Amino acid sequence: MQHYPIGKQEFEVIRRHDFVYVDKTQWAYRLAVRTSQYFLSRPRRFGKSLLVSTLKTLFSGDRSLFKGL
Repeated sequence: MQHYPIGKQEFEVIRRHDFVYVDKTQWAYRLAVRTSQYFLSRPRRFGKSLLVSTLKTLFSGDRSLFKGL
């Protein structure tokens, strides 16, 4: 049984410990490869830190964390 990542904000921790993760890496990739500026305005506790952590992992090249998504 998978648990929800309450209080977890790092993509690597969520993936390595098998927490529930709603895959939005396709959107993170699109955000990274487009040549525009973006202003990310979202309410508190709405995934900004997790998005930044996902982008960090995407750019670091750790493909093993993205397998199965």
